[in-house]
Amino acid sequence: MHLTNALTWQTQDNDIDEPSGSLFPATKSESISDSTSLIWAEVEASWQAFLQKLPMIGLGLTLFIIIFLLARPLSTLLVKPIAFVSTSQLIHLVTRRLISILFILFGFYLFLRFAGLSEFAVAVLSGTGVMGLIIGFAFKDIAENFISSLLLSIQKPFKIDDVIEVEGRIGVVKQVTARATTLVDFDGDHIQIPNATVYKNIIRNLTANPKSRGKFVIGIGYDSSIVEAQKIAMQVLSTTDAVLTEPEPQVLVDVLASSTVNLKVYFWINTHNHSLLKVSSFLMRSIMREFEKQGISMPDDAREIIFPQGIVVHQPTASESLQEPKISSKQQEVINDTAVDLQDPELSEDLASDADDIRQQAREARDPEKGENIL
Repeated sequence: MHLTNALTWQTQDNDIDEPSGSLFPATKSESISDSTSLIWAEVEASWQAFLQKLPMIGLGLTLFIIIFLLARPLSTLLVKPIAFVSTSQLIHLVTRRLISILFILFGFYLFLRFAGLSEFAVAVLSGTGVMGLIIGFAFKDIAENFISSLLLSIQKPFKIDDVIEVEGRIGVVKQVTARATTLVDFDGDHIQIPNATVYKNIIRNLTANPKSRGKFVIGIGYDSSIVEAQKIAMQVLSTTDAVLTEPEPQVLVDVLASSTVNLKVYFWINTHNHSLLKVSSFLMRSIMREFEKQGISMPDDAREIIFPQGIVVHQPTASESLQEPKISSKQQEVINDTAVDLQDPELSEDLASDADDIRQQAREARDPEKGENIL
């Protein structure tokens, strides 16, 4: 009885052990097979969905290519009416490129919509705006310079070949690109000034008004007649062809100095035809020569010299005082050269403007910066 029960329980244990040894391997293989089937089904479903959307994707791609190819001619056509508002080449260029970019972005958006990526299209447009803000902050100086170029091309405070002064630098305008304004100064050097600096600073245009006023000071002695000196200076001004009669030149008392009465001479010239520096030099030389002829003294400024150790004063004898001072040959050459320089008639004719020479040099010189001239 007990033996029979023991055999029965052993048989049952064996029956239970046999299936337990083969149950788990079967479950693992089935799970792997099910996962593979699911992946394959997903791939097959995606492929079928792609095949269904393929015509729409092809249509979207075709539209994008067509819009991309038509962006440039359409933007050129749409920019033409701007010519009635502004003649700025930079404005036309920027507007044309902006319209082209908008067309291309619109074509890309249509492609994403036809491809079923509407959410991605919205994300791209949103990301474009955020990226634009980031780029704007990162390149603030460049953007400021570019905007200044646009404003300069619209307002045109100066033209090519004008003589202007910006931040104490005077020169002839050679070119204005989207980045900088190039000047050629009167030493022949090229000066590049960023357009943002040009736009934000004071611009002095020396060519807009051809008439320019010059002035200089000449001192006469207190023993000379001020009225007579003024008449002589006015006569020199009136007989000089380079000096304009309108506005009228003036000779005014400026300062009562320690040893001289300083007269300030004002005159106007046409800078298109004459050089202000050359005319000033000629007038000073001519007035000084006339003062010497008329006996108008021009003493040096009074100076006080102190000799702490004292100085020995030699009193000349009667025979020494009657002798004429001896002048060396070198001193005589200097005097002769000075006399010739004051009376040389050819010097009075060389009063032409220097700006034309600088303009010619600017045309012949190499451009320091490549770029389209926006003026």
